[in-house]
Amino acid sequence: MTITAQDVNKLRQMTGAGMMDCKKALTEAGGDFDKAIELLRKKGQKVSASRADRATSEGSVFVRTNDDKTKGLIVALGCETDFVAKNEEFQALGNLVADAAFNNSISSKDELDAFEVDGLSIEQRVTELVGKIGEKIEVLDITELAGEAVVPYIHAGSKLGVLVALKGVNGTDVTDAGKDVAMQIAAMNPAAVNKDGVDQATIDRELEIGKEQARAEGKPEDIIEKIAMGKLNKFFKENTLLDQAFVKDNSLSVQKYLDSITSGLTVESFKRVAIG
Repeated sequence: MTITAQDVNKLRQMTGAGMMDCKKALTEAGGDFDKAIELLRKKGQKVSASRADRATSEGSVFVRTNDDKTKGLIVALGCETDFVAKNEEFQALGNLVADAAFNNSISSKDELDAFEVDGLSIEQRVTELVGKIGEKIEVLDITELAGEAVVPYIHAGSKLGVLVALKGVNGTDVTDAGKDVAMQIAAMNPAAVNKDGVDQATIDRELEIGKEQARAEGKPEDIIEKIAMGKLNKFFKENTLLDQAFVKDNSLSVQKYLDSITSGLTVESFKRVAIG
């Protein structure tokens, strides 16, 4: 049968695929639009498979919070190039994925892939865009956080997102303070909220490094343990959020800064998601 320009344009409007791809799909499908759409999806699957080993070191993070700011979510959607990351269709897909995950309390990639929006699964929608753009696209991370007050932050370039959960709010508007702390997390990448959150393996490693450094400096064996503990405390100060020097005012620790906002205000937990 004859495939008209109108048919091709109609399929292009339906799928967003290129004109030549639409014409080939319609021709192969004998003019059947449903079959042509399926063929275009299969093309996307082939493109995705052929690029499976490509690194998705570019992309964007998408952040959502509920109305009362007690729950937040970050979705990281990865691609191969910065050019695609800025593409309107890529951004639209990222927003659709974030909405689907947040509105339906989806916290795993497998569950998200299978979730359907308007008759198509998220995995199918990703595959379709892969077929159209010709570049690997994948959901890299889904991260949730809940708390008394959850404040989101997206760093310039949209490749890094932070959620910080504050407690001890005492009726205070902590949006600005939360953003300041989230920016601190983005810049300094702390290992934990405080020393209690640092895992034992890290503590043991830092102690051992401290001992080896002291021995290399020729320190007496009877004070090596004390020196190592001193170095561990320095590690805590530099690498745990509440003990870090506040980047906007180095005379304050992050905890002291929060106390200056309202007494007892502190960080309960945080999530930091970075692409690349």
